[in-house]
Amino acid sequence: MTTDRFNLSTLLDRHLDAGLSDKAALYSPHGPVTYAELYRNMCAMGRALHALGIQREQRVLLVLDDSPAFFTAFLGVGRIGAVPVPINCQTSPEQVRFYTQDSYARAAVIDADRYEELAPALEEVGVRVISTEPAGPDDGTLNVRDLIRAHRGDLGAAPTHAEDPALWLYSSGSTGRPKGVVHLQRDITPVCRQYAGDVLGVTQDDVHLSTTKLFHAYGLGNSLLFPLWFGGTALLMPGFPAPHLVLETIERARPTLLFSVPALYNAMPRSPGARHRDVSSIRLCVSAAETLPAHVWKRWHDLYGLTILDGVGSTEMLHVYCSNTERALRPGSSGRAVPGYQIKLVDPDGRDVEGAGSGEMFVRGDSMLAHYWHRADQTRSVLQGSWYRTGDRYHRDEDGYYWYEGRADDMMKVSGLWVAPAAIEATLQRHPDVVEAAVVGVETDRLTRIKAFIVLRDGCLGDDALARELRRWCKDRLAGHQFPHLVEFVADLPKTPTGKVQRFALRAQETVKTDAPAVHAV
Repeated sequence: MTTDRFNLSTLLDRHLDAGLSDKAALYSPHGPVTYAELYRNMCAMGRALHALGIQREQRVLLVLDDSPAFFTAFLGVGRIGAVPVPINCQTSPEQVRFYTQDSYARAAVIDADRYEELAPALEEVGVRVISTEPAGPDDGTLNVRDLIRAHRGDLGAAPTHAEDPALWLYSSGSTGRPKGVVHLQRDITPVCRQYAGDVLGVTQDDVHLSTTKLFHAYGLGNSLLFPLWFGGTALLMPGFPAPHLVLETIERARPTLLFSVPALYNAMPRSPGARHRDVSSIRLCVSAAETLPAHVWKRWHDLYGLTILDGVGSTEMLHVYCSNTERALRPGSSGRAVPGYQIKLVDPDGRDVEGAGSGEMFVRGDSMLAHYWHRADQTRSVLQGSWYRTGDRYHRDEDGYYWYEGRADDMMKVSGLWVAPAAIEATLQRHPDVVEAAVVGVETDRLTRIKAFIVLRDGCLGDDALARELRRWCKDRLAGHQFPHLVEFVADLPKTPTGKVQRFALRAQETVKTDAPAVHAV
């Protein structure tokens, strides 16, 4: 960064100065919004928030699906130096109350279809509630449409420092209760330049489609930060990203970049008519949230001729910091460090792993969180000097590629040997009857045993015979101790909004009952 002053909202200013006023900044089901329109709406929203008494660094909750209103609110909040706090658009009233009280939010912008459900919980803790649309003629509720109409006019960006807070993102909750992750203005530049620019080669000609929502760090980068940084266009897809709908959207709207997650890359080729979809507009696919199995990468490549770049990122680092590239790609791996980031592995004794080997991943780079809000002990635990402790265990091969082995706290020691859940899960998912698999360690008779939770393809019967087959499947492909002692067939797996399996939830709910018909033991 060349200056100590930066305000995220000025990304729009520079594109207007560059002559992109009439270009579509985004498309939604309601039509395009140009850069000039988005700029005017942003300024009006900022003026409206000023009029409502929102001041610099105060938090504003965004409970919004992917829509033009999200862009308007996010940028309008940032324009005045306040701090947008996007949260899951399907959050329950009780959770909204937690986020509000934890962040000290002074206002909240919410989707109109959730106003009646959420407004009482927000108002009772003193929050100004702004709906995206009025509920009816002259209903008196604050809403984005009327506020923009009433507060038209230019608005200069607050002269925020590069080390002022820019946004908060609550962690996805894959390891427990969400934490408020505080990011600074300066964090925006490295993820855009070093990942979107250096790894993906994003330009203003790109049209971005992300199945991950804007309230998540991955989706925020994909659909807002990257296109606005480079002057491109975001293609917004509200609602649940069902596999067939994603393919229909690609065929109709012609994006050039597809950002998704392993579960959807696995499901899309299995959806009706998938083989005949025209996805030729896409130049590159990206995957994150969980490791993309090599067989899913191959199926996608064989069907569509498209390359998926798998990588690993986190809310704490704002986006992807380790990734495959078009020139350096190994399916099944998470690639190598993104330019500008450094990665090291640390063994259980706290020693750095040199060369090839396994250990817990640490990363450092300029997009690292400032701290967790109200979590000083956890901040000290994960921020060790200039390094962020990811909690993920990886193997680094001789060429510097990283291969996921599981969360450090998911690792299991069975019969004196360490077992990585990810290796068993990836092997199980290669079985033709398995759609998804999650592996955890459970205690039986004071011994650790490996248990697999399996989601089967439609029409497949989960019985003792299939459980035995799956155990043999693993034994034939992995080391002798890497197979599930227990198999339970389930309808679905507990996940975060981005599709990351919540193994802690499986462990928490687990009480092994050997007489339960759904559990198949050795």
